[in-house]
Amino acid sequence: MKPQNKIRKEVRFIQKLAYSFHIGNDKNKSKRSRKNIKNGVVADKVFNNNAIQNAQQLSKVNKHNLRKYDDKVELIEIICGTNNLYEDVKKLYVKEFDEARKEYNENQTRNDRKIEDYFSHISNNNKNDLACEIIIELGNMEFWKDKEDSYKRKMTEVFKEQIQDLDKIVPSFKVANAVVHYDEASPHLHIVGVPVKDGNKNGMKKQVGKSTIFTKESLREIQDTMRIYCKESFNKIYDTNIELLEKLEGKNYDIPIKDMNKQYNYFKEHADRSRERLERVNSQTKETLSKSNEVKEIISNLKSTKISKNNYVISEEDKKIIYDFAKKVDVNVDGIKNIDDLTSLMDDFEHNFQNYTNNIDNLELELKQKNQRIKTLERQNITKQNKIADQREENSLLKEENSKLKELLKAWQEFWKKILEFLQEKFFSSKKEDKIYEQVIDELLDRNILNKEDIDEIQNGCYSNEKDNEDLEL
Repeated sequence: MKPQNKIRKEVRFIQKLAYSFHIGNDKNKSKRSRKNIKNGVVADKVFNNNAIQNAQQLSKVNKHNLRKYDDKVELIEIICGTNNLYEDVKKLYVKEFDEARKEYNENQTRNDRKIEDYFSHISNNNKNDLACEIIIELGNMEFWKDKEDSYKRKMTEVFKEQIQDLDKIVPSFKVANAVVHYDEASPHLHIVGVPVKDGNKNGMKKQVGKSTIFTKESLREIQDTMRIYCKESFNKIYDTNIELLEKLEGKNYDIPIKDMNKQYNYFKEHADRSRERLERVNSQTKETLSKSNEVKEIISNLKSTKISKNNYVISEEDKKIIYDFAKKVDVNVDGIKNIDDLTSLMDDFEHNFQNYTNNIDNLELELKQKNQRIKTLERQNITKQNKIADQREENSLLKEENSKLKELLKAWQEFWKKILEFLQEKFFSSKKEDKIYEQVIDELLDRNILNKEDIDEIQNGCYSNEKDNEDLEL
């Protein structure tokens, strides 16, 4: 029979964590349901909806996320914004939309079409959500249940990097508030922000644009990229090398952890039960072996009968001990037959299955990561190429402008040279009719337009040469 400790060394389970990226959405798309929910005239259980559509719902999110209803604020950590999520969103609206609102109002001839407060305007209409909430979670209750608080709190740094990554991936989503909850089964991050669509032709230039920015395709790409970044941040901050469970197919933005990896968990559960059975058999075997020495001693101390030396006398008590020993041996033999072969086979199969699964998972994950990296690099390359093209165009314009300036400078040099030659001729001429220019020299000196040094340089003919050389160096 294979020793139990050897079995345990052979089978190793590589830990994988579940990642969840959930964005609140309105499950009821009809105009009637959206209007009813916004107006608060129906129960949540009738129209299940976790989007933030108006100021009333934003206020509820504020109370929940920042634990306004109890005294557990020490179990949350604000990493973006303040302790008033509601006001953070209102300030974000002013920052992002107020300039566009004023510009829009200036173009309106009718006062009833002007927007006085864009926050209230969106809160009161039935077409747009007021804000979006994103919830990010890494690991489930099973992973976090035995972790110390100091270990859990390191997730704050992981979540801070997730916010930075989200800003890089979706720069049009403006974060107003982000808070980490440590008072539930596992640490998780609540992000509340506003998706901003710029360059609109109708209405305000900048508007709320959730449906444009968060589509099925974009959410799939956002989640895949955020998964990779979260894993990298966790491994860096916790100095480990975990992998993530595969994303459940068909779920682009909401992943229930309970449905992940069901088949493997089922198999592992049955393997653990078989090991428990094996441990019981091993325990019984140890007990039987201990009884074996007692039986051997009884047998060695048997005395032969007076009638025949081949016959031995045994007491009723010793007989019972030997009978119990034989019974235990039978039980152990049956148990070993049923368990040992099954466990060995299961261990080999499980070991190979886990190796193959891990290899496939790692290869698939590596392929996805590389594909995602390629997409990211391609986007970065396009951005850099656009910048290079813009720079080249700017350089071309600068060269053209520089060429024009050189031509203009050359023309001014020629003009100045002629002026200087004229001044040399007139200022220092011995002709009687040119004596009038002496008065001009005196006036230039009096007004500090020229000094005596300048007059001497003009007279000696070096002023123009020095100026020409300066211009040529320029």
